Amino acid sequence: MKASLQLKMGQHLTMTPQLQQAIRLLQLSTIDLQQEIQNALDSNPLLDVEEEYEGETPQDQSTQSQSENKDTEASENQTQENVGDDATADSDWNENIPDDLPTDSDWDDTWQASASPASSSESYSGGDDFDFDSRNGSTDDLQDHLLWQLNLTPMSDNDHMIAVNIIEGVDDDGYLKVSLEDILASFDPELEIELDELEAVLHLLQQFEPSGVCARDLQECLSLQLKQLPKDTPWLDLAQKLIDNHIDLLGSKDYSALMRKLKVKEDELKIVIRGIQELNPRPGSQIAPQTSEYVIPDVIVRQVKGHWRVELNPEIAPKLRINDHYASMVKRADNSSDNNFIKDHLQEARWFLKSLQSRNETLLKVASKIVEYQQAFLEEGDEAMKPLVLHDIAEAVEMHESTISRVTTQKYMHTPRGIYELKYFFSSHVSTTSGGECSSTAIRAMIKKLIASEAAKKPLSDSKIAAVLEEEGIKVARRTVAKYREAMHIPPSNERKRLV
Repeated sequence: MKASLQLKMGQHLTMTPQLQQAIRLLQLSTIDLQQEIQNALDSNPLLDVEEEYEGETPQDQSTQSQSENKDTEASENQTQENVGDDATADSDWNENIPDDLPTDSDWDDTWQASASPASSSESYSGGDDFDFDSRNGSTDDLQDHLLWQLNLTPMSDNDHMIAVNIIEGVDDDGYLKVSLEDILASFDPELEIELDELEAVLHLLQQFEPSGVCARDLQECLSLQLKQLPKDTPWLDLAQKLIDNHIDLLGSKDYSALMRKLKVKEDELKIVIRGIQELNPRPGSQIAPQTSEYVIPDVIVRQVKGHWRVELNPEIAPKLRINDHYASMVKRADNSSDNNFIKDHLQEARWFLKSLQSRNETLLKVASKIVEYQQAFLEEGDEAMKPLVLHDIAEAVEMHESTISRVTTQKYMHTPRGIYELKYFFSSHVSTTSGGECSSTAIRAMIKKLIASEAAKKPLSDSKIAAVLEEEGIKVARRTVAKYREAMHIPPSNERKRLV
């Protein structure tokens, strides 16, 4: 082969570091963005957070200073009064103590100190920093709760060891997910523990709180709760018979068969079922700690004088600025390491601020266009939601669909109807008999409304719902209704049937 030189002309797209940073910030959620900003503040000395008091006028600062001086004088006067009160109290305290006390006297019999209302209030409330939830909240899970009750129960060492192993097999719902045979196999054979001992310890643990805990299935869980009810409960015997022998009929809602098996009338069966419905099929949920997860909206939408206004949430990120002191230290002709360090970080700070500004502008532009398209939803509700896809917004704001996808992922909008992810406003469409279109979100809302108003004894089937929608001009197949219903976690008609 012969070596040769060739020239080729071509074009290719190269993403600059600034563009990569802007894209990365654009797809970050609110929490991730806050962490990214904090990392930038920690690594770049030329980035600062704008303080609120920097915008105050000298007159405001003078007024604030005078107010602080008055507060200081008042605090000093109050302190002097408190000192005088304490001195008076000490004098009264000394006068009330007798000079001679019996040898075996009790101090409480001679002097009973009582805290002042102020000190009592402060000790109870803990001052301004008192946190009621942190003082009174419990972080124990179900297993900790069971172990606490176990430690208060007298039993032998072997039984205590068995109980601990059983408790370790209880899940957060309160059910024993490990068989007694497997627990028995985990013990040392030299201990000579038998299965009957495990059964006896399990029976003891099933008397613990919450009622129904350590059950091996739903039937046993409900039966345990029934056994702990007062013996004079009118419907207790029938409920126990139903749970022990006919729980499968109750699950399939075959009320006619239940009335035949139990030999009761409809009114009596209603009372029994109502009592069973008051039981807790997940007893462990009463103890398991629940951590609340809060969504911070990126955009706030409100109606002002008949017009919808879209604003960025000012609480999601701190306002940043470039440190003027360090920026003024940059010298153009200086190539020292210190000067290069400041110049590089100054450029990085400018890029970061520009990327943040670009993110905010893009988010606001996209959110405003979504509100413009879905104004009927804000005014009327889910049934007025219009069909909308990413391509529609991309054309309206003259951006690529991938950019719209990044903007609407994990970004939330606060509206008068609640907080929604921006993705919620996008939905496919279904043709109507009049030649128009209806969004899938609106169809879901209609299905939910129909099911909410159906007869309890004769719920609507998917075919019937499809027929009702077709009467309203919406062509939708039965399987589509079933898909939307399952997406909303609504059970089928045979499971929705109820007697009470």
